[in-house]
Amino acid sequence: MRFGAHLPQIDFDGTGHDGAALGPYVDAARDLGFGAITANDHLVFQRPWLDGPVALSSVLDRAGDLTVATTVALPVVRGPVVLARTAAALNLLSGGRLVLGVAPGSSARDYAAVGVPFEERWSRFDAALAVLRTELEGESVPIWVGSWGSAAGLRRVARLGDGWLASAYNTTPEHLAAGRTSLDAQLLSAGRDPAGFPLALATMWTYVTDDRADADAKLGTLASMLDRDPAVLAQQVLIGSADHCAAILGSYADVGVETVFIWPVGDPVSQLQRFAEQVFPRVPSTP
Repeated sequence: MRFGAHLPQIDFDGTGHDGAALGPYVDAARDLGFGAITANDHLVFQRPWLDGPVALSSVLDRAGDLTVATTVALPVVRGPVVLARTAAALNLLSGGRLVLGVAPGSSARDYAAVGVPFEERWSRFDAALAVLRTELEGESVPIWVGSWGSAAGLRRVARLGDGWLASAYNTTPEHLAAGRTSLDAQLLSAGRDPAGFPLALATMWTYVTDDRADADAKLGTLASMLDRDPAVLAQQVLIGSADHCAAILGSYADVGVETVFIWPVGDPVSQLQRFAEQVFPRVPSTP
């Protein structure tokens, strides 16, 4: 299992964004053995949100040989031609290390912000992805398609994607295993090799702590932001002890997850350090 790190794009505690903090975060990810830096995409969110592509572009000079990824970007909301130009620039400036994760997105507020009907997102996404592929022809940019694992979503991944990007807080190991079986069958039917088709988990919210009260507080904040049951969320994300985090990751490794993109919900640099020191050694085959 390999690990990437989401950039700290969300102002969780209301103190405001610190642009100068992105560089040290990327330095830490690079030096601690993470394999990627990533950014997610919203125009409107419950908390102040730092634009993903802009944030990625600002740290490319610190990334070294890290993979640079969007997990995910929204081609319908941003416009597929504009996103293609952004992706081509990120790929060039990163030295060809971009993975472009894309999905329709699940926020009606993003669609309202650009005047696109939310109920049209699926049909528009299929059309936008076709445009993306045409615009990025010859750019050597892998396009991973995001899906929570529905039958229709997996058909879309098999038909249009170079990899499957699942959402950690919207799945379970059992659900993911069933999805992988279905996806592999569809890839084989299309003459594609499942063994060479990546499966990654994004938005894996993370906070490594032995303090139960601290973990409960972080879970409560996250559950409120996401409108989820904190008791359910506790079994899906990496908030708690290193042993708890490693157990969840091990269950995903067992069903074929190759890469997990963690997202600290506080203390970003120190959490990368704790994760590398305490969780890496507990997960088999961690680089």
